[in-house]
Amino acid sequence: MSAMPMERHQLGDEESAALAGLAARIRELAEAAVLTGAGAAEAAVVAEEVVALTARLAERSHAAPPYRMSGDGVLDRATGNPVTGALNPLAPPVALTAGPDGLVRGEFTLGHLYEGPPTYVHGGVSAMVLDQALGMAAAVSGTPGMTATLETRYRRPTPLGVPLTVEAKASRVEGRKVYASGTISGPDGRVTVEATAMFIMPDTFVASGV
Repeated sequence: MSAMPMERHQLGDEESAALAGLAARIRELAEAAVLTGAGAAEAAVVAEEVVALTARLAERSHAAPPYRMSGDGVLDRATGNPVTGALNPLAPPVALTAGPDGLVRGEFTLGHLYEGPPTYVHGGVSAMVLDQALGMAAAVSGTPGMTATLETRYRRPTPLGVPLTVEAKASRVEGRKVYASGTISGPDGRVTVEATAMFIMPDTFVASGV
């Protein structure tokens, strides 16, 4: 099986902001599509308009998601990440930050695009958010790696449409392995999902192409 193409296009600030805005508008469109009561005829008309817009964007496309340099000179290759990617319309997106103590934290709200049981977040989406935060915690520890194991425990339903908090921190490092744990909490501070994971640093990382 051949590898995905890795050539990456570097974004300038203006293009990055414009594409992030585009992703946000598409995310809003997707939410509207899930909730619309426009009826079959109108839905068909809008679908044709979306086909035309898709064709316009596809006229000039890159082999892989682009990368950008942040204001402090940090390389961001995760623009298309399905959790944190600002350019990915599928991403909530979740903004994660790391504190000096290694604690990774983020606040986010999930709408109906991420619904599992009625009015609650899909369990797989919760796991995806935790996997991302735990992976960042592993990287902050100095031993970045790929997910080897991820165990989630669902304590109570995670509600849609309210501010949620994800927190994660590495607990120990053993050679190329790093262990981390984390939680998602509701606005009342009660934990809805908790997880533990082990990440393994590969012997060699795949070249980024940039």
